[in-house]
Amino acid sequence: MPRPVTLFTGQWADLPLATLAAKAKSFGYDGLELACWGDHFEVDKALESDRYIREKRELLEQHGLQCFAISNHLVGQCVCDPIDERHKAIIPARIWGDGDPEGVRQRAAEEMKNTARAAAAFGVKQVNGFTGSSIWHLIYSFPPNIPEQIEAGYADFAARWNPIMDVFDEVGVRFGLEVHPTEIAYDIVTTEKALAAIGRRPAFGINFDPSHLIHQFVDPVLFIETFADRIYHVHVKESRRNLNGRTSILASHLNFGDPRRGWDFVSPGHGDIQWDPIFRALTRIGYTGPLSVEWEDSGMDREFGAAEACALVKKSDFPPSAVAFDAAFQKS
Repeated sequence: MPRPVTLFTGQWADLPLATLAAKAKSFGYDGLELACWGDHFEVDKALESDRYIREKRELLEQHGLQCFAISNHLVGQCVCDPIDERHKAIIPARIWGDGDPEGVRQRAAEEMKNTARAAAAFGVKQVNGFTGSSIWHLIYSFPPNIPEQIEAGYADFAARWNPIMDVFDEVGVRFGLEVHPTEIAYDIVTTEKALAAIGRRPAFGINFDPSHLIHQFVDPVLFIETFADRIYHVHVKESRRNLNGRTSILASHLNFGDPRRGWDFVSPGHGDIQWDPIFRALTRIGYTGPLSVEWEDSGMDREFGAAEACALVKKSDFPPSAVAFDAAFQKS
């Protein structure tokens, strides 16, 4: 049976969920991965009201849509980050509070615990998101990094996220870090270090998204094979390099969509990612969960792109063979 194809709602939070659900069904999706912003899934309301949970479920069922995961990237980012004015724009006012950085981090951590509780109440066993990082700003080692500084960053991550994961364990929900620049894990080496720092506890895994690897020249298939036991959820998102001698993989502080960038996100099927090897690798490791389209492309109409992406995934994903192709040649 093909894996379900879902749409991550994060880039559609300007639309009410009722509007988006109808559109997603018309695009051909099997379900939605609900973002914890806009009105799509509000953690505080989910914990306050059984009616809120019931109405969200009824809305999805009305459109024949499933939900396998909810995602709280924006608040998760604030758990470990050095906090500044940029964070104020992406989190609820009740999490920002007075803006004191440690207060923001503590409130964000509590919100991630509550996200696990809300997911469990909603009947969902997967939460995806970001962790933030106290050491991302040290990515380029000059002045030369002090090794103890880097190790302290992983220790800080573990100290902040282990209590969060305790709650995930209590309610039977798993967390998937979207390995991504600006997080504690952004490539293979740092993912290994992050998993080791948190004791490889089963509740903490990966939301695999190759769009954040390909412009770093990290092989997505090798990533899947390296972390086969930790791929808890999958995003179908694409990026494309534009390295022409003038551009940089560091993106030059240019906004997405600027043609001077050295790479940018594009709609699935329009970039540098080869999906067939990725889907085959996911099959080899036994991944049967959703393939969730996270649609981002500054140069394409999003409704056209979301519908095209859904069709691409459904066309490209296929069930594995139950027999060897040459079995018919063998004598009984």
